[in-house]
Amino acid sequence: MALSLMMTGSVLGQSPFNVDVTVTGLSNDTVYLANYYGSKLYYSDTTVTDTDGHFTFKGKAFDECGKYAVVLPGPVFFDIMLVNEPMEFKTTKTNPQGDMVVIKGEENKVFYDYLSYLNAKRSERNPHDAILKDSTSSPLQIEIAKNAMVIMNTEVLEYQDALIDDPRNYLFGKYLGMLRDPIIPSVPDHVEDARLWNYLWYRSHYWDRVDFSDPRMVRDGSFHNLIERWWGQVIPPDPDTLFFEAKKLLKQVKGNDEMFKYILHHMTFESESSKVMCMDKVFVELVNEYYVTGQVTWLNDEQLKKIIDRAEALKYSICGNVAHNITLPGLDGTTWESLHDIDARYTVMVVWESSCGHCKKEMPILQRIFEEWNDKGLEIYAIGNDFEPEPWITYLETTNYLDWTHVSDNPQINAQDSAAKLINARITDLQSLNFRTTFDVFSTPKLFLLDENKEILAKQIGALQLAEMLYRLDGIEPPHPEFFLSEEAIEKLRKLEKQEGQQTNPK
Repeated sequence: MALSLMMTGSVLGQSPFNVDVTVTGLSNDTVYLANYYGSKLYYSDTTVTDTDGHFTFKGKAFDECGKYAVVLPGPVFFDIMLVNEPMEFKTTKTNPQGDMVVIKGEENKVFYDYLSYLNAKRSERNPHDAILKDSTSSPLQIEIAKNAMVIMNTEVLEYQDALIDDPRNYLFGKYLGMLRDPIIPSVPDHVEDARLWNYLWYRSHYWDRVDFSDPRMVRDGSFHNLIERWWGQVIPPDPDTLFFEAKKLLKQVKGNDEMFKYILHHMTFESESSKVMCMDKVFVELVNEYYVTGQVTWLNDEQLKKIIDRAEALKYSICGNVAHNITLPGLDGTTWESLHDIDARYTVMVVWESSCGHCKKEMPILQRIFEEWNDKGLEIYAIGNDFEPEPWITYLETTNYLDWTHVSDNPQINAQDSAAKLINARITDLQSLNFRTTFDVFSTPKLFLLDENKEILAKQIGALQLAEMLYRLDGIEPPHPEFFLSEEAIEKLRKLEKQEGQQTNPK
């Protein structure tokens, strides 16, 4: 492994050092050792104290070291830096962190000295905070208090800098370093857009503060905050950009198994569960790039299959792909209508059902959009999700949606023998008959906006969002949303706005 080559011979040759602790006030009590993994704590070990409150935990291999918590009855806990050096602590049950004495361990002496320093600074700051909160404080008192706080902040930063830059390379110093944003240099004179230059510089240097060779970095909450901020705020929410940056980052940490695992898991989970439109495209691409190719070794076969199957199920409905050519029977039950046979600039594909209350609110808006956009090249391909044809047909007979292309399935064509014959005769295919799975339909209505090539432009949007997208795509300012609503819906909207206004501005 590349990571192994980065470690010094002395570190690799060391046996783990045990954690030796005495807590006065404990006697024959159960205590736990828990490791930080990003922002969470996980139980790692357990033991029982002797009658004098003494206990020992086994040390950890280098790649399992990091910030840990010793959990006492209560529960109360205190943090330690579990590293490859002798570690011995003595404290009390009533105030484990405040009464801590580090008997052995340079790393933990540095850690607890810093905590003591911060506590002293907080006490020093309290009277100044009181002045700033006191409405009767004079301008001179306020100015003195503000200046004192600036000086204290500078002193804390200087203390942190000394730990971060210490040649002894303390793990705690590395954790502090992750809290520091890169300092953006002055913008070059020739740059026209200073704001853009600052952003791009910050983005490209965002990870400078992290030692990618050290697997212990993931065992601190600051690492989780870094990846969460980078993924959710620094990189724009564009699927192609996110996937490109994800691959670049994962390539940088290759060889650091712990960091690779943490980053990939975070990005996979966030992209699959994101409420941002089209973000599941990133999930599918991550799974195909890393999970399918055997680079995820920490999951068992069942867990791995579940994730791969989920990505497989989504592949037909991700943005940028051509929507599958769904072919299903129309209202007469005998004429088969194919999505790709629709010749239009834009096609709205909607999966709906006659018993769905939300569908009945959205369908009139879709009809209004259809009336406005049909002569501009828009068609609607509506897939009935009722399964039984009678309620679907009966409902449509009471509406004015009959100019749309309507299709659905029924128990007869989905029966095993019938389905096999239809597929073998190439009248339809398995993905069409399983359209609910093909388009990941778990609720209705589900809308897709397709271009002239049936490529998915947008999905899982409401009818009003759809209208706004169409106008924006054509470079036209969209009308007010009420333009697409019925009089009844407008009245409800006005009542709701009035209620919200009364709540905001009560008399």
